[in-house]
Amino acid sequence: MKARVKWVQDAMFIAESGSGHAVVIDGPPEGGGRNLGVRPMEMLLMGTGGCTAYDVVHILRKSRQPVEDCVVEIEAERAGHEPKVFTHIHIHFIVTGRGLKDKAVSRAVELTAEKYCSASIMLSKAVDITHDYEIRNIE
Repeated sequence: MKARVKWVQDAMFIAESGSGHAVVIDGPPEGGGRNLGVRPMEMLLMGTGGCTAYDVVHILRKSRQPVEDCVVEIEAERAGHEPKVFTHIHIHFIVTGRGLKDKAVSRAVELTAEKYCSASIMLSKAVDITHDYEIRNIE
């Protein structure tokens, strides 16, 4: 896996993935940026959310659960001093479907947290990460 990050100007960079996709990274005005892109630490959270959501949906579909939507809300706390590392991350899954089983959703969240999501498992070596979920069954 490869990535390339190129400085554009001020605090703006273009990050390109090895698969050919690009995203703008920028800082806030007080940090010399123009607020035209995500912050690097935000991108780290977004990537973690994408990784874990992918796993949960995949696991639920594989177990033939009628999942119709999955939203992951992530909240993170950071240290107040440099380096401003994450000190706690909470990942909340909102899984929607018709007749979803609590046991299946619980198992999918457990598997992504403990076995499959490379991003969150890697971060959990240095950060306290908690997970919870809610099921929204469509009648």
